[in-house]
Amino acid sequence: MTAPERLQKLLSRAGVLSRRQADALLKAGRLHLNGQPARPGDRAVVGVDSITLDGQLLHLAAAQQQQRRTLLLHKPPGVLCTCRDPHGRPTVLDLLSPAARQGLYPVGRLDRDSEGALLLTNDGDLALRLTHPRHGHSKTYRVWLEGIPNGASLAAWRSGLVLDGHRTRPAQIELEHRTAQGSCLRIVLREGRKRQIRRIAHQLGHPVRRLQRLALGALPLGSLTSGAWRWLATDDMDLLLEKKGQ
Repeated sequence: MTAPERLQKLLSRAGVLSRRQADALLKAGRLHLNGQPARPGDRAVVGVDSITLDGQLLHLAAAQQQQRRTLLLHKPPGVLCTCRDPHGRPTVLDLLSPAARQGLYPVGRLDRDSEGALLLTNDGDLALRLTHPRHGHSKTYRVWLEGIPNGASLAAWRSGLVLDGHRTRPAQIELEHRTAQGSCLRIVLREGRKRQIRRIAHQLGHPVRRLQRLALGALPLGSLTSGAWRWLATDDMDLLLEKKGQ
């Protein structure tokens, strides 16, 4: 008999939810296992146990048989990085056709007001590799700020600042240009704390006016227009996982 797996791992491997999404749904009491509220640490077997989300049965066996699919989306501002919103606000899945969105969920997040490169996948192993802090996967941003940070502020940002009691990892930061309205930075991070760039910029006295993610690993957003998307090919995956030249 197949060994039971933790719900978060099982749902992620089946391409139904990311582990982070499964954790949040467990804490919210929206997942049920065999008719009972699921708890962190619960285990299940595909095809044996019944798992429901908001009362709807999750068809995990069928999901596991699906081909692994990943796409790159240019997320517009004002759209949520989630599969469902109880308040009816637009989500990234609303930008896809019904056939394309089947089984996909966002990898990581961009806050509602931010824009740019976002992956959606049904591959739980890929999602874990790209989001787990131990892998240090890079992400590149262009950020427009109010005002112009001085050299000391940029140096402090590069070396790491304290957020929530923990110092951020070193970042690559380049001042691209300055205007009468403010300045524009190019930032490369290897971590993804919640609203990290916005919070640090505010801490330094230069609130963010606009934030765009330009690349994931070595995979660029490229010429994708806002709201457009494309499936990733093998070469794209090599860039995404920074294998080029290895």
